[in-house]
Amino acid sequence: MAGAAINLTNHFLIAMPGMGDGTFAGTVIYLCEHTEKGALGLVINKPIDIKLKNLFEKVELTLDREDLAEEPVYFGGPVQTERGFVLHERLGGEAADGGTYNSSLQIPGGLEMTTSKDVLEALANGAGPKKVLVTLGYSGWSAGQLEDEISRNGWINVGAEPGIIFDTPVEQRYDKALSLLGIDPRMLSQEAGHAGPAGGGGPPGAGGGGPEHGGAGHAFRSPQLSRLRFRASPRRRGQRQLGHPPGHAHEDGRGRG
Repeated sequence: MAGAAINLTNHFLIAMPGMGDGTFAGTVIYLCEHTEKGALGLVINKPIDIKLKNLFEKVELTLDREDLAEEPVYFGGPVQTERGFVLHERLGGEAADGGTYNSSLQIPGGLEMTTSKDVLEALANGAGPKKVLVTLGYSGWSAGQLEDEISRNGWINVGAEPGIIFDTPVEQRYDKALSLLGIDPRMLSQEAGHAGPAGGGGPPGAGGGGPEHGGAGHAFRSPQLSRLRFRASPRRRGQRQLGHPPGHAHEDGRGRG
């Protein structure tokens, strides 16, 4: 009898010490969507050397919120690193099946991921969500790829806690995510992987060549900000337009870039 499919939407993926892909070593990924067609997530603990105020300047906006202006932009994953992704708390007032902004994905558990410029415009105008995390790029898996990586002990998973994304210092997010499972990071070794419900060894066809693990909070070299794109064309509110949907490998055929 085939096992039931797992759905890790609104979970953290925590890279195990044996992760064979330097791009993802030491990462915590928030999974925005996981279906039989694939998965899509954002790395939440790898800042790059761009501040939010600088990103806003590149799209001809001014960010005056002092609580956000000096916050870093994050490396969300190796796919479409010229595109911006905004993970934020959900605002009220919209239908259950519609996003707050023109190109938003509502995530079970209370968060949204938006790729349209209107969320930045709202923030620049002093409105918009109070808690945000902005990434360049995302992490994607084709059908069955994430499950395969989990079975080979490169990832461990746990239900996500928004406080770790928005309220925890970046250098503590990896340890805090592990603590949700009652795991002390000092107990882990490169032979570990079965300390919780998942794991996943060095994935085949992984991006490689990415930033080496430099400890939580290590600032990576930024992508080419001159190519930065947010979706600007008006669309029906709540319409899902997020680039490569789950199940679509990146252009070279590798689900994670």
